[in-house]
Amino acid sequence: EIYSLHVDCKVTSRFAHTVITSRIVNRANESREVTFEVELPKTAFITNFSMSIDGEVYPGIIKEKAAAQNEYDTAVLQGQSAGLVKITDRKLEQFHVSVSIAAASKVTFELTYEELLKRQLGKYELLIKVWPKQLVKHFQIDVHIFEPQGIRFLETDSTFMTNELTEALTKVQNETKAHILFKPTEDQQKKNSELDETLLNGDFVVRYDVKREASAGDIQIVNGYFVHYFAPQEMPVFPKNVIFVIDRSGSMAGRKIEQTMDALLKILQDLRPVDHFNLITFNNKVVEWKSSLLPATEENVASAAALVQTLTARGGTDISGALLAALGVLEKAEGLPERSVSMIVLLTDGQPTSGERNVEVIQENVQKAINGKYALFCLGFGFDVSYKFLEKMALSNGGIARRIYENADAALQLQGFYQEVATPILMQIEMQYPENSIEGLTNNNFKLFFEGSEIIVSGKISNELDLLPVEIKAQSHTSDLTLNGEANVREKEQVFQNQRYIFGNFIERLWAYLTIQQLLEKVISAQEEDQKALEAQALDLSLRYSFVTPLTSMVVTKPSDQQQKELANKPTEAG
Repeated sequence: EIYSLHVDCKVTSRFAHTVITSRIVNRANESREVTFEVELPKTAFITNFSMSIDGEVYPGIIKEKAAAQNEYDTAVLQGQSAGLVKITDRKLEQFHVSVSIAAASKVTFELTYEELLKRQLGKYELLIKVWPKQLVKHFQIDVHIFEPQGIRFLETDSTFMTNELTEALTKVQNETKAHILFKPTEDQQKKNSELDETLLNGDFVVRYDVKREASAGDIQIVNGYFVHYFAPQEMPVFPKNVIFVIDRSGSMAGRKIEQTMDALLKILQDLRPVDHFNLITFNNKVVEWKSSLLPATEENVASAAALVQTLTARGGTDISGALLAALGVLEKAEGLPERSVSMIVLLTDGQPTSGERNVEVIQENVQKAINGKYALFCLGFGFDVSYKFLEKMALSNGGIARRIYENADAALQLQGFYQEVATPILMQIEMQYPENSIEGLTNNNFKLFFEGSEIIVSGKISNELDLLPVEIKAQSHTSDLTLNGEANVREKEQVFQNQRYIFGNFIERLWAYLTIQQLLEKVISAQEEDQKALEAQALDLSLRYSFVTPLTSMVVTKPSDQQQKELANKPTEAG
């Protein structure tokens, strides 16, 4: 019986630190296996886990992956499976551990994870998955948010709320702080008064955005580490030249091609008259809708929509031929707006089976042809794609990859992705800081900035600076911009000093989190000889700040009468 479940989340300037504590008692008169199961965002890193059974604590220890595996292999008979973490859906992964406890014994599980909330379409989203599978006497979710820039709006949303449950939800908010408390009684948790079934099953989501005034963004500083947030508003949107490259091979038949058609029809409606576009569909043959890019007039969009409605799926998959055809169209395009952004959006559900099949050759040819001029976005539909291949192609060519999960909302996933990249407002963004005063600077050059997102740069201020100056250079649709700002180091440090619920070195941890994420991304598109050095750097930080990343594992130890050790690894989308 779970008698207490507490989710405690502190978000300080977009960096979220979540602790989940579950207390369970065995009310049977014999020993029983109890399970602790939590779903957490894929973007988060687990930083701590412990079990305490009748006062004895069993901590999880984070080690280099290979070392942890060796330790595990020596402790366990080969052949026993032992991943404690697996991907469960497009946003979540699940941590699951079981332990056997004696009659009348109590166990407390505690899991901590951290993540940097990413701004998408104008808001941050904090996702807490709730599913205790039983009524819980003391159930509580606490979310504390502190945003020194000021909170512009804040909303909570949930997939399981009823009128009864809304009474258990309170929200207290001032200029810079918010506290959300959800504390339903056992009665409020019940589906109905006769049955002991719980209503709590689904997502509890907090969405918010912050106020923005300074044109050069906002800088925050704690213990010598800084973070700089930049999200300009109300800028003219670049015209886009976009080619949709759509897989219509046999494996797309049925639901996938229908959902793709649904999404494409809506995406075509969202094109602006100043945009240019083309459609290329492919199986083992590559078919160009038109031989050149056309302006997105009402007439042209209607004509493209008519074609989309006739799509049928059969045949093989010539990814290489389709991409090179798209690049050919962009290369010979004439009469495009002088300042515009050119991009290719590839949607495929399989491996290359016709034309060039060697993924390394395809990657090389595509990269040569793109040569930094265009952005390539790769969407992998389902689990038969080589996600690794798509991810490497996208990251090597200024884009991103995304897996589209085959379920009811696949069309919405496709549209959502398009909306994120539909409004480029800046390109060639350089964030410049005094070279000799900053160490360990995270990525500070960005190809494109899309409306509703946010650029984040972090680093360590190495010498006694009083003022931290920043200069941002970028191209907008109408002009070349230079924005200047500066932060008074002492004043900025003061902001966080008297904050009760902040863990002291949060910007340093944010810096480590961001650096690890960026190093792991670089590994994907790096040359083989550079991968080792990047991985070594990411591993060093993962161990130093105790993050479970794809390079580390957490060894979970149990009481001596049970299978002694289990491993928690970080799953990745590429598997």
